[in-house]
Amino acid sequence: MTNLLLIESPGKLKKLSQILGPGWTVKASMGHVRELTNDGEDALGFDLDGDRIHCRYAPRNDRAKKVLADLRRAVKQADAVYIATDPDREGETIGWHLQDALRLKHPRRVVYSEITPAAVKKAIAHPRQLNAALVAAGRARDCLDKLVGYKGSRHVVWPLNNGAKSMGRVQSATLHLLCVREREIQAFVPQDYWSVWVLYTNGMKAFYCRSVDSTPRSVRANSPKQPSQTTASGAAQSSVPMNSSTAVKGDGADGKTAPESERVNSQAEADRLMAIARANPHTVIKVDGKLTKQSPPPPFITSTLQQSAGQKLRFSPEQTMKVAQNLYEAGHITYMRTDSVALAEPFRRAVKHYLTQHDPTNVPKRTTSHRSAKGAQDAHEAIRPTDVNRTPQSMQNTLSGEQSKLYDLIWNRAIASLCCPAQLRKTRIVTQSADIFWEARGQVVECPGYTRYWNNLKADSQLPTVQQGQVLTLQKTEAEKKQTQPPPRYTEPKLVQLMERKGIGRPSTYAPTIKTLRSRAYVQLVKGKLHPTTLGLELDAALSVLLPDLIQPEFTAQMELVLDAIAHGQQDWQSYLTDWHRTYFGPAIARAKVKVTSGEVQKALQAQKAQEDNGTVSGESVGNGIVSYKNDAGYGDISHGNVNDHMKPNSSPPPNGQTLLTETHHASRKPKAIPNSPATAPQKSTRTKTPCPKCKAMMSKVPSKSKKMRAKHFLKCLTPGCGTVMFWNGKKKCYEQPYSQRQPNPNQFTDHPCPCCGAWLERYHYTKEGKEKEMLRCSLLENRKGKCKDVAYFQTQQGFWSPKFGNL
Repeated sequence: MTNLLLIESPGKLKKLSQILGPGWTVKASMGHVRELTNDGEDALGFDLDGDRIHCRYAPRNDRAKKVLADLRRAVKQADAVYIATDPDREGETIGWHLQDALRLKHPRRVVYSEITPAAVKKAIAHPRQLNAALVAAGRARDCLDKLVGYKGSRHVVWPLNNGAKSMGRVQSATLHLLCVREREIQAFVPQDYWSVWVLYTNGMKAFYCRSVDSTPRSVRANSPKQPSQTTASGAAQSSVPMNSSTAVKGDGADGKTAPESERVNSQAEADRLMAIARANPHTVIKVDGKLTKQSPPPPFITSTLQQSAGQKLRFSPEQTMKVAQNLYEAGHITYMRTDSVALAEPFRRAVKHYLTQHDPTNVPKRTTSHRSAKGAQDAHEAIRPTDVNRTPQSMQNTLSGEQSKLYDLIWNRAIASLCCPAQLRKTRIVTQSADIFWEARGQVVECPGYTRYWNNLKADSQLPTVQQGQVLTLQKTEAEKKQTQPPPRYTEPKLVQLMERKGIGRPSTYAPTIKTLRSRAYVQLVKGKLHPTTLGLELDAALSVLLPDLIQPEFTAQMELVLDAIAHGQQDWQSYLTDWHRTYFGPAIARAKVKVTSGEVQKALQAQKAQEDNGTVSGESVGNGIVSYKNDAGYGDISHGNVNDHMKPNSSPPPNGQTLLTETHHASRKPKAIPNSPATAPQKSTRTKTPCPKCKAMMSKVPSKSKKMRAKHFLKCLTPGCGTVMFWNGKKKCYEQPYSQRQPNPNQFTDHPCPCCGAWLERYHYTKEGKEKEMLRCSLLENRKGKCKDVAYFQTQQGFWSPKFGNL
């Protein structure tokens, strides 16, 4: 008897084949094998008919066709077929596609969250049918995302003619979060304030506070929920044998926030406070000390793993998931796409046994439990090691460098989540001079508990022993001038955290969404911070007018709840989607199409441009200046590679074809004139009467240094933030933009969709053997360089014909 096990990733083939042994054949679908076709109205690939949806599916590409053909041959030779795609909605949907494409009558669905012999064999012994509700939720997401993305892009985004390529249900809501923060930064006006403190001869430093019971800003900022990172001294000093070189530093602050007093708004007031401090004795009026407990953090879920890996390892979300996928396929960790903090009971017992042997003082008296966030699907476990005895130290020779670092995080976090709480001794001392109060706070870890594995507490700050009523001798008093800071831009881990909190997307979509925003040039990563580009800000401003509901996080989060209801069998996906399109989305698109041609959008874009002119140029801070990479298309560009490509020092030159612009800002955040430098020095240019096709300013004739160009000059727009160039076309006797810069012109669009991506085909004129000719190609530049590079329909007497796709 031959059994066939169908899985997604080929990375699991070897491991599963070893576990199952003879009599089993393991085949991989290589991910998704089918997708909605790019035909029909707006190339959606499905029809909305009353309250029903008729979907048309086709293999994703040529590789998928070959995979399906190979799987069909394997199915014919098998006595029983098991579908073991990933244990989530996406995996369930892929399993349904395999059943439908391979015409399987009664496939057995097996689910496991870890690739270990026990887990796999248990799943094989208890198969089930495909979950129709999960499949419905997956199909609903596919149709919903294509409906919003394709219709919105075609009828709303492309007519803007500003270089924007797409919008999306999750993508646009995430971009809106970044743009809202960027506008807050641009509108921010810094204010001066002073932090006043005193230092006593016993070494205690106390900060000004307005009353005995007031709480300074620094105390709230450095609370245990957002502590400073410290080295794991508790683990180093303990006699408990550790399997990692140090306990992992936990989430939270980076240790850069210095304590400060309550804000003093003028130098005169600060001088008055210091004068009182010098002229009057300082008496201890209050000494508070209490023992508190800090509970261990929960084990990792997808979002928290991405956040911690970004903070501690400088991994991007995409890189984190790639490394975690490798660890999962090798059987070292459980499934990495999850929003549940639950841990299996066998693993809990294994950790308790491990702690009893190696760290008996850290075994809690009662079982530690953690609750998942509201809206969590709780489909499977948290992310944890499959075997607690595989310590990070023992795995160093087995794993690669990146895998070892990530496994170290996962192992320590999982162990810490089941340890005893940490015990802290917190002390607060208040002194008084005349009618002014001064406060000092300290914290000492008395019992490290879970921090031996995951240290998320701020460094110890020991205060000297004093008695109430004791008079202290003043050594000095100072007032430090400071300035309020704008809200920080989001890092990739912080954006993932925000997406999770707002309910935008699901664990499987966090990393792909950020990748899409960067690849579309809506966002660039500068010094680890996400900066919306000019293009991203313009698109968000336009969508705020055209489709204001769709970009609101609450709107997207509500749709995620509906998808959850579909997954639980509480909602019919077809009737919901057709009703949503009929009552909301269809009319919204119709209204947006009218607004695109009106002046309402232009007013919004002009307001956005005015805000940028008066605000901070999005770029990289260097000293007192801002460095912004601008490419010829007029918006910031990025290079796409691994995370280390974005961690180069600030002195590195700008990317090829880009100009380094340096702008210095006053406290009012208005830009000064750009100083002359080798990168920004003015070129010998002559103003022309030719308007820039992008910003309509008059272009300048600039000398060319290229030996390949016949013309000695070219046109360039010198407007800051534009940079459009045009070259002389000797045959047409006019200046033209290079094709790489030209925006899709709706007047050149045809009514035929691209057979690969569904975008409209556009007319392209070229010259061959001295004759002007016309062909059709994909209208999306980025796709023409990739999956649509073979889409070319040449004009014949019968119409248009493609060597690959035939007659149009």
